[in-house]
Amino acid sequence: MWPFGKSIADRVKDALKELRITQNLDLDVRERGGVVSFAGEVPNERYLRLLETVAMGVNGVKSVDTSGVVFAASAPEPEAATAELIKEAETSSAIAKAVYNNIRANGELKDDPIDVLQKGTGVVLRGAVDSQHEYNLAVQLAQGTPGVGEVDASGLKVVEGAKQKAKAEAGYVNVPDEWYTVQPGDTLSEIALKFYGDGTRESYMKIARANGIENPDLIRVGQRLQIPR
Repeated sequence: MWPFGKSIADRVKDALKELRITQNLDLDVRERGGVVSFAGEVPNERYLRLLETVAMGVNGVKSVDTSGVVFAASAPEPEAATAELIKEAETSSAIAKAVYNNIRANGELKDDPIDVLQKGTGVVLRGAVDSQHEYNLAVQLAQGTPGVGEVDASGLKVVEGAKQKAKAEAGYVNVPDEWYTVQPGDTLSEIALKFYGDGTRESYMKIARANGIENPDLIRVGQRLQIPR
């Protein structure tokens, strides 16, 4: 389940797709040690600040390198419509960045894997929190940030152990595999949904492979399954 299993670079790409002015940019996005690097061509220098602001709304990003970005040699001066889109995106990004900073400054939420994306004068919260209380707190902080209109939290999920899972994925701690005893009516998809928050084939086949199960449709009641992290 997003954000688990999705790289920081891919999440930055997702954030760029949320803005009309950046969604069609053909940029190479890479991340190493929390540093996100952009390479490619943009119409003008105003995009550099925009790229940095968008990327800094993604959890885990420490800094942004735009040295690999060049300006289109034949790009004309921005038309009025394009200039307005850039201005709108800059305003939207600034609002999202303020929400992100408020979440990171909160003692209960600072270690949760939460990204803040742009949506006009509103924001999109994506990621995971440990409890319903933290979910409500994140939404309240977003709603209370000056300039914020709508808050879309449909992509923010309550996942037990979200902080620990996020740290483990970043390589900070070693989370041991869990074990589960199959109950009547269980399917691998439902078990994957229980532990990963995602019941897709990719998730349940991870459990199948860890337990030497050739046919994922054949599990038995009482069977102990290793749930890999």
